[in-house]
Amino acid sequence: MDKQQEFVLRTTEERDIRFIRLWFTDVLGYLKSVAVAPAELEAAFAEGIGFDGSAIEGFARVSESDMLVKPDPTSFTVLPWRGEPGVARMFCDILMPDGSPSFADPRYVLKRALGRAADMGFTFYTHPEIEFFLFTELPEPGRRPVPIDNGGYFDHTPTSVGQDFRRDAITMLEAMGISVEFSHHEGAPGQQEIDLRYADALSTADNLMTFRTVIKEVALSQGLYASFMPKPLAEHPGSGMHTHLSLFEGDRNAFFEPGADYQLSKVGRSFIAGLLRHAPEITAVTNQWVNSYKRLYGGGEAPAYVCWGHNNRSAMVRVPMYKPQKGQSTRIEVRTLDPACNPYLAFAVLLAAGLRGIEEGYELPPGAEDDVWLLTEAERRAMGIDPLPQNLAEAIAVMERSELVAETLGEQVFDFFLRNKRAEWEEYRNEVTAFELERYLPAL
Repeated sequence: MDKQQEFVLRTTEERDIRFIRLWFTDVLGYLKSVAVAPAELEAAFAEGIGFDGSAIEGFARVSESDMLVKPDPTSFTVLPWRGEPGVARMFCDILMPDGSPSFADPRYVLKRALGRAADMGFTFYTHPEIEFFLFTELPEPGRRPVPIDNGGYFDHTPTSVGQDFRRDAITMLEAMGISVEFSHHEGAPGQQEIDLRYADALSTADNLMTFRTVIKEVALSQGLYASFMPKPLAEHPGSGMHTHLSLFEGDRNAFFEPGADYQLSKVGRSFIAGLLRHAPEITAVTNQWVNSYKRLYGGGEAPAYVCWGHNNRSAMVRVPMYKPQKGQSTRIEVRTLDPACNPYLAFAVLLAAGLRGIEEGYELPPGAEDDVWLLTEAERRAMGIDPLPQNLAEAIAVMERSELVAETLGEQVFDFFLRNKRAEWEEYRNEVTAFELERYLPAL
C-alpha cells in the first residue's frame, strides 16, 4: 500500500468518516457515484469495487458487463455540504475484471492523451473560466426560466443574491482543496462566472466535475436552481467555458519565447495551428449538445468561426497578454468550450489537436483582429476564415470522418458518442417546438 492510500485510511479513521463516495463519469460527462463503508476501502484500493458496466452510458454491452471502480487516493477530500458529518469522496478509474484500464472510461481517455504529451516532454495545464446561470427555480416544461437578478458584467450591488451565492460556493470549493482565482457577475441576467486556478489537465477535469456538483448543491441549499446549459435565454449571451491552455517542459513554459510576437514560441504557434486545423472535427466533443450551437451562433462574443487573434474576443483562439513581463504566464485561450461538456474528453481532443500541430509543424495563419461577427460572409471567405459546424448534425458529420478524434477517444468511446449524438439530433429534429406552435398554429 502506498503512502497516499495510507493517508486516506488514517484520515478516514481520525475524522470519523462514515461514507466514502466513489465518483466517475459516463461517456456523456454525467457524474456517477457509489458509496462504500470505511471497512471496504483497503479492498477497493487493492482490487476495486465491482459494478454492472452495461447500466452506464457507453461503458459495456450486457454480455461484457462486469467492471470495476478503483479509487484514486490522490483525489480524496471530505465533502463539506448538507451538514452531513463524515462523508468524503474520491474519483475512480474504471477497470476490466483482469485489472486492465477500460477504454470506455473518459478519465482514461484523458490519461492516454496526457501520456502522449509526456512522451513528447510536455505537461499540459488548463485554467477554465466557468459561466453558469442562477434561476429562481427549475421551471415547468414550456415555461421560461426566471433569472435571480437583472445584473450585467461585473455589476456589484450590496444585496446581490449572486454575490452571496458566489461567496458561499467559493468557500465550499476551497474547503475541498479547489483553488478559485476570480469570480464576478457575467453579462446576462442571473449569469455568474467563477474561474479556477491553473492545474494539470487531469486535476482540472476532476475539479470541474466537483465544481458542477458544488454549484448545484449550494443553489439547492439557497432555494435556487443553477444551470450549465449553454444557451437558456434566447435574447442574452450563453454560457461558455473559456479555457486557458499551456504546455510546460519541466519548469519551462514551452509557449514562451522572449522577443517573439506576443512572446509566443514556435511550439505555441504550431499548437494553435493544430487547434484551428482540427477545430471542426473536435467541435462535437467540446460542444456536445443541440443547445451548444444556439450559444455559438447566438452572438455575444461567442466564437463561431475558425480563427485566432490577440485582443479579439470574437476569435476561437486568443493569445492574452495580461502579464507581458512574466514569461510563465504565456498561454492561449480557447473560447469554444461550453460548461456542459465532458471535460475529460474535451481536454483530450484539444491536446491531441495541438500536439498534432507540433508534430507536423503546422504553420499558423495570419491572425484576425477585426470583430469576426461584423465581417460579411464574403469578407470572411477572402480572409480564409471558415465557420465552425453550425449545428450538432454538422459537427457529427465532420467528427465521424476524423482519424484524430477516433484515435484520441478510442473506438468504443468514439462509436458510442457518435451513436448517442445522432439519436439526440433525430429526437430534436422530430420535436415540434413552442416557436412553431406560436408562429404557425394561429396562421396556418
